[in-house]
This record gives sequence, structure tokens and C-alpha cells, in this order.
Amino acid sequence: MDCRSESATTGEGRFRVNANRKLLDVWLLVRCVSCDRTSKLTVHERTPVSSFDPAELHGYRVNDPELVASRLLDPLLARRSRFALDWTGAWRLDTPSARRDEAWPVQVEVLFEDPVPVRPDRLIAQGLGLSRPEVLRRIKCDIPLRRPTTAGFTFTVMAGD
Repeated sequence: MDCRSESATTGEGRFRVNANRKLLDVWLLVRCVSCDRTSKLTVHERTPVSSFDPAELHGYRVNDPELVASRLLDPLLARRSRFALDWTGAWRLDTPSARRDEAWPVQVEVLFEDPVPVRPDRLIAQGLGLSRPEVLRRIKCDIPLRRPTTAGFTFTVMAGD
């Protein structure tokens, strides 16, 4: 009987590379967090060796952690393998306590330690304790607040009413 858990980890972040003549199969090995079974996510299937970038191929062979992370964040791999990453609790906005006498507007820089996709309006609302409509009213930003981003950005908090 197969485990029905939908949660897995990459464990040690290992790829399995299998050669069949001049064609390669590459899988990312994942482990179920419930039953500890190992499964494979197909990264490349029957792909000609000549079509690989040498650095990428070397990354697969040495289990490069950055390559593991980039493959996990690849939406095409996720769709093809029927998995979704759970980002619950993976981000927070650390803010200093606001002072009432502080001059407005206040500029805030957001930096990402890892490329975790987050909607800026949700991140700002949670971090500053504002409602999302208030975020849309008081925040000025060069990126769309309602579209997920994985890159750092800067926003300005305008004075409240």
C-alpha cells in the first residue's frame, strides 16, 4: 500500500543520473516525510548528452545544492511531477518597532535569504500589522503588490490617515 502523504523532503539533495547510450535520464531523489520512502522526480528524460550545458551536467553529477534548489523552484518540473511546494511559515518581515514621532514617509528594503515566492501585499500586511486594503492605500512600490516575487524590493510606507 502506497503512502498518501503529499509532503516530501529532498533529504541530502541528490540527483540520480542514468546513461542509456547517448541519452541521459536525470531524477531528483525525494523522501516522504511520513513513511521515509524515496521517490524520484523526473528532471530530464531521454535527453541527448550533447544538449546539456557542461556545467549543468557536472552539477547533476556532484549533487550541486544550488541546482537542487533551482530544480525544486522550477514551475515546469512541479507541474510535470504534480507537486507543489508548501511555503507556509517560510517567510516573515522583520521590522523595527515604529515610533510615533518618526518622520513620514518611511522607506523599507526587503531582502530574501532564499527565493521564496511571496505576494508583497501579504508580506507587508503581516509584517506591519496592517490590513491588505490599508497596504494597497499606504504603500508605494515599484513592483506589483499583488503578484508573487522572489526578488528583493523596496517600498515606502506613507503616513496613516
